[in-house]
Amino acid sequence: MKKLKDLNIKGKKVLIRCDFNVPIKNGKILDDTRIKASLQTINYCLEQKAKIILFSHLGRIKEKSDLEKNSLLPVAKRLEKLLNKKVIFINETRGEKLEKAIDNLHEKDIILVQNTRYEDLDGKKESSNDKELGKYWASLGDVFINDAFGTIHRAHASNVGIASHLESAIGFLVEKELNALSYLNKPNKPFIVILGGAKVSDKIGVIENLVTKADYILIGGGMAFTFLQSEGYNVGNSLVDYESIDFCTKILNEYPNKILLPIDVNVTTEYSNDTENEVKDITDITDEQMGLDIGEKTIKLYKKYLKDAKTVLWNGPLGVYEFSKYKKGTKKILEFLVKNEIKTILGGGDIVAAASSFKDKIYHASTGGGATLEYLEGKKLPGLEILK
Repeated sequence: MKKLKDLNIKGKKVLIRCDFNVPIKNGKILDDTRIKASLQTINYCLEQKAKIILFSHLGRIKEKSDLEKNSLLPVAKRLEKLLNKKVIFINETRGEKLEKAIDNLHEKDIILVQNTRYEDLDGKKESSNDKELGKYWASLGDVFINDAFGTIHRAHASNVGIASHLESAIGFLVEKELNALSYLNKPNKPFIVILGGAKVSDKIGVIENLVTKADYILIGGGMAFTFLQSEGYNVGNSLVDYESIDFCTKILNEYPNKILLPIDVNVTTEYSNDTENEVKDITDITDEQMGLDIGEKTIKLYKKYLKDAKTVLWNGPLGVYEFSKYKKGTKKILEFLVKNEIKTILGGGDIVAAASSFKDKIYHASTGGGATLEYLEGKKLPGLEILK
């Protein structure tokens, strides 16, 4: 698999698939982490005097009303500020205007093409990897760089489609992600996995793939209550993924000494930051209560196992970190890992957002969500396979 520096891109038209799928509200970008993550690849192409054409998706496009709110125009404006350079925004995904703009490019010019998922409005051409669309986009450039790790698990026209027709390579962001995640194939031990988030069903593949490699798996978040329910505890109104009960029973029976569950939780009666809350042992939860975070005893227990860890993989927060009352478990464990300089890889999605103030002190925070999970499950990723 080729890397960006393996290609001669001097003066060439370089198509770069980025991941600019950032949160936007009322035209303002709330978090530009993914945009910043693409800058190394873009700047290298500028140094090589390439003509740069950027592609990305943003949100989902199911009907016409989705078009305006998912326009990449705010991204173009933010990119201009970050690069301190003009970014030509083309409000189209194909056609004469786009083709002329590319024909008129000079060395070191940059074009950002409108949201590739605009093509989903007519038969999901982007998401279904329409062959003609991939071939058309490929015809616009000389080489292709895939630097969108967040979509590498999908076969779309803007990654697999383009790569099917052009000399292709991975960008610096994808290279960095693969290097960090591949470290988990042979991590320094003790190796501990922390899993949180809502549903067990989202993590079954990850658990099955990592339970033999990890020394311990520490469970938190909503998914903990499915495990506790499978053990016979009354979890009240807590979130339970009933379809995964049998899996929890099976994995706990097979690895009773590897999987740790909370021993106390922070409970309330409504999914809200405003209702009364208290910390209770898991044996004392009442029918009307729901757990929204791990408790002090669990934090202390998990620290005891983590203190000797050499490598930690963490996917999913340990509580409802968006609520101030229920962010303590996630925050305290993050602080402990940073303070003790434990090599920690954050497996994308919500835990990266929860750890925003710790990012510079963490070994690696993945930009992928589903892509990171599928990599950790050991699945083949179409966006990578095509490059091999």
